[in-house]
Amino acid sequence: MSQENHASQGPITHGAYPELSSYAIAVGYFLGVIIAMSIGFAALKLGFSIEGSELAAILGFGILRGILRRRSIVENNVTQTVASAVNGASSGMMFSVPAIFILGFGNDFNPYVLTFGAIAGAFLGIAFIIPLRKQMIDFERLTYPGGVAVATILKSPGAGIEKAKLLVIAMLLSGALHAISLATGVENWPLFEQLGLPAYMNGTWYLSLMTIGVGYIAGRGGVAFIIGGYVCYFVLAPMLSATDLFPVVNGVLVNEPGPLRTLLFRPVGIGMLIGGAVIGVLFAFPLIRSAVSSMQSSAKVDSAMSRDEMPIKLLYIAIGGAAVLLGIMAITSAEQVGIVRGLMMAVLGTLWIWMAGIILSEAIGRTNWSPLSGMTLVAVTLLIVITQSFGGMDKMQAIVAAVTVGAATCVAMSQATDLMLDLKTGYLVGATPRMQQLGQFAGAWLGPLVIIVLIYVLHDAYGLGSDKLPAPQGQALASMVNGILGGDVPTEKYIAGALMGALLSAVQGGLGITVGLGFYLPFNIVLTYSIGTLLREITDRKAGHAWSDNKGIPIAAGLIVGEALVGVGYAVNIIISAN
Repeated sequence: MSQENHASQGPITHGAYPELSSYAIAVGYFLGVIIAMSIGFAALKLGFSIEGSELAAILGFGILRGILRRRSIVENNVTQTVASAVNGASSGMMFSVPAIFILGFGNDFNPYVLTFGAIAGAFLGIAFIIPLRKQMIDFERLTYPGGVAVATILKSPGAGIEKAKLLVIAMLLSGALHAISLATGVENWPLFEQLGLPAYMNGTWYLSLMTIGVGYIAGRGGVAFIIGGYVCYFVLAPMLSATDLFPVVNGVLVNEPGPLRTLLFRPVGIGMLIGGAVIGVLFAFPLIRSAVSSMQSSAKVDSAMSRDEMPIKLLYIAIGGAAVLLGIMAITSAEQVGIVRGLMMAVLGTLWIWMAGIILSEAIGRTNWSPLSGMTLVAVTLLIVITQSFGGMDKMQAIVAAVTVGAATCVAMSQATDLMLDLKTGYLVGATPRMQQLGQFAGAWLGPLVIIVLIYVLHDAYGLGSDKLPAPQGQALASMVNGILGGDVPTEKYIAGALMGALLSAVQGGLGITVGLGFYLPFNIVLTYSIGTLLREITDRKAGHAWSDNKGIPIAAGLIVGEALVGVGYAVNIIISAN
């Protein structure tokens, strides 16, 4: 083979393939920040998060192989591990921290305490789950479909670079169109109004390629979300109209889509989110027996102490140090907490991280569904109970303390499931577990710093809980906290929604949450999302699943990243201009 041919394929590697290299970490940090901002922004818009590992693997190919000419599959694997570790804070914090702002206490908590608490929680989640790797992946051979998908990308170098090109092209297109939309102020298309259909059917489409991209990636998994929205405006609203049962407030008939959603559909949707999440947690408890058995078996395996794994003593140090930081964070989270309550909250948070991390890792390994929001709701509920012990704290301080510690536990649970997915990928591509585990630790500290800044930027520009950034999971958590502390909430609607959500989730895991999101979110988002789901079904049927996986999903991922980054950039510009 000629020297030119060798050069065209990249550098010739002598000896062991590089794995945990400076290139892998640096590119992982760069991609992790981009992905965390993109998925965090999408989570506040749509109420749910997507896994970042596959996106990191595609972009990693583009940089490591396409630009830097590096050819190590295990190095690329570490890059996506670091990037997804940075992104692990996005769902963890976006599901919890917005509740503080939505409840009006955004100026009453210490962001530094919360951020470092989230970092401590991230380290705890990682350290607790590492000893279970061999049992869950090597011996039980749990499926982890997301990890398998990333391994497939890493094993197809040529296809990986092509996917990266498609992603970048789609990203540029999506970003350009969203910039035009923001500049002109045209963000919606009132199609039904132009056709003369009733206003209560709410046929206005949100002009968002990001929303189409999320719908495409979700595929059939998003059908329940669509059904929830369509039931509200295409079934219930016409029924209310036909039977003259539209609600009346202060003598005024409520039949416009905005007030109708605020008064009726959104409270029921929040109830469904809570009911579906709680029943999901209850149904996940049988996994505890399996998880505890896994830990016992793992402890007996000599190879768990081999050089391929992180030394167990270092994990004990990480657990102890992170638990101490969590305790300090709990004590300093609010003035009225005190040492006793703070220690109780830290102990509860540590135990919950251990137990919930195991449950979630088992659940996502077996079903590819993670009841993370439900675990967060339960954790904050228990923490609120502690704040009301020994005479109780006032409402503001109780909420700030509980959500601050709850955010740390949520980040920990997110990191545990993310690492186990990545370790499954590493198992399939021949990576060294210890290198991936170190990569996870290396990336976990950065995510909370990025996300807390992003939360402040987006709140200052758009307002968390507004129509522009609904933050559905934060709204559900805020409503639950208000209810526990005796706030003024539409109890009967929440109860009705909770019963429906629990029933749906009992039928199929996560169903109550996804249908509830359809009730909760503005219908213009649901309509546009349905386009993505329909396109996925069409391409699966007409072009085949291979086309969807190799071309459709990279394009959809690019649509998400492009619009999200422009949205974040626009928010930064608003703040700079205001000052």
